[in-house]
Amino acid sequence: MAKRTVKDLDVNGKKVLVRVDFNVPRQDGVITDDNRIQMALPTIKYLVENNAKVVLFSHLGKVKTEEDKAKNNLECAAVRLQELLPDTKVTFCPETRGATLENAVAAMKDGEILVVQNTRYEPGESKNDPELGKYWASLGDVFVEDAFGSVHRAHASTVGIPTNLKENGIGFLVEREVTMLGKAVDNPLHPFVAIIGGSKVSSKIDVIDNLLKKADKVIIGGGMAYTFSAAQGGKIGDSLVEEDKIDLAKEYLEKAGDKLVLPVDNVIADAFSEDANTKYADAGEIPDGWQGLDIGPKTVELFKQTLAGAKTVVWNGPMGVFEMKKFAKGTEEICKAISELPDAITVIGGGDSAAAAKQLGYADKFSHVSTGGGASLEYMEGKTLPGIAIISDKD
Repeated sequence: MAKRTVKDLDVNGKKVLVRVDFNVPRQDGVITDDNRIQMALPTIKYLVENNAKVVLFSHLGKVKTEEDKAKNNLECAAVRLQELLPDTKVTFCPETRGATLENAVAAMKDGEILVVQNTRYEPGESKNDPELGKYWASLGDVFVEDAFGSVHRAHASTVGIPTNLKENGIGFLVEREVTMLGKAVDNPLHPFVAIIGGSKVSSKIDVIDNLLKKADKVIIGGGMAYTFSAAQGGKIGDSLVEEDKIDLAKEYLEKAGDKLVLPVDNVIADAFSEDANTKYADAGEIPDGWQGLDIGPKTVELFKQTLAGAKTVVWNGPMGVFEMKKFAKGTEEICKAISELPDAITVIGGGDSAAAAKQLGYADKFSHVSTGGGASLEYMEGKTLPGIAIISDKD
């Protein structure tokens, strides 16, 4: 059943509470990347143009101490939002509850924006405290969920508010995420190729499980490939390995057969360093004192052949230590190969692969780059996302 969207809601003259994701990176209190604020603009602008009083809720960083509070004050996001919307009045409320917040909401005029202080200033936020969710809901008439990066968390601001506000829907950002991930994972065009990278098998077990059922091929790269190599009896030198996952890797190898595509060679180094000595080694033949830090040229060609003709590609996790230029080539080559596929739906599932695509300049060549690493990962695992499940279905 499709969820209600912001366009299905009557927002004219209403106080609309919006959960956004303003969890932006900062250095010395200055925002270094405002992409998450930019991504929220379509929903915010739509509400402003339709005469809503827009009340924005977001978390920022982890808040456990008073020092964390000072470090993760959300005012910087309100300042940036005002710069991006110079013709709209944006106010910041430094409180998360009480008279100051209630008066600020009451003073709003149609088409104005109020940014509420970091939701994690409230200890009950991450526990989905029922009283807190009910209190925040009492401040508004309508709720809109537009923080895809937080919908996998059952928090007071993502689940507590819509539990108490039945007039609710998803914003444009969440709608696009659900549509594109749904096309890729739930209703893929075939051939469907999934690429799973990253350092650990343990963090991607459920993704591999779910995608092996749906994809025609599942490519394994990154650090987790060495656990599979070890499971095949190969020599992996000093490469990253999860000893307690070797038997699981053997299970996957047995049940997946030729559906699972593994590296055939690697770029190896004698230290985890940009200055290390490097050479190529076939998979399973890495000498002691050396570690695999990227896929090799033969693997790049094998993965390209596997991708050829694909109509749907989902990618989650880099092929190597892309943060070091010396070990970024595998990730870049695969990124390029996916981006050049004709007529394919190509989706990056957030996290490090999204960072890699941006860093390497390919992000705009994909059908969709997810804004939520944890949420997109759980979607690919086939899990229910509580922040979306709680939203009312379309009539």
